[in-house]
Amino acid sequence: MLAYIKAFHIIAVIAWMAGLLYLPRLFVYHAGVPAGSSRAAMLTVMERRLLRGIMAPALAMTYGFGILLLATPGAVDWRQGRIWLKLALVAALTVFQLLLARWRRGFAAGMTPRSERFFRLINELPTLAMIAIVLLVVLKPF
Repeated sequence: MLAYIKAFHIIAVIAWMAGLLYLPRLFVYHAGVPAGSSRAAMLTVMERRLLRGIMAPALAMTYGFGILLLATPGAVDWRQGRIWLKLALVAALTVFQLLLARWRRGFAAGMTPRSERFFRLINELPTLAMIAIVLLVVLKPF
C-alpha cells in the first residue's frame, strides 16, 4: 500500500509543479499585452483554468497523499533534518501558489500586478525548490 501512496503522491507533485512552472510563464506573456485586448482575455481564461482546474486539485492531492505518507508508521524519520527542510520548501511553494492566485486576480481585473521581468525571474523559484526537494529525498544528505 505504501508504494501506491508514494506513486500517487509523485503524480500529484508532478501535476502541481507543471502548474507552478507554467503559470508564471503565462504571466510573462500577459504582462506584455494591452489590458482589455483579446489576447489578454484569452490569457485570463488560460490562467484561471490552470489554477483552478489543475493546480488547486494537484495541490490538494499532493498534501493528501503526503499526509498519508507522514502518517504511515516508519515511512518518515522525524529525527532527520531533511524532512523538516523538505516540508519548509513545500510550505514555500504553497505560499508561492497563493501569490500566483493573487496576481491572477489582478490580471483578471485588468491590471498588470508586476512587470514582465519580475515574472521571468520568479518563474525560476519553483525549479530551484524542486531541485532541492528531489536532492533531499534521493540523496538524504542529512
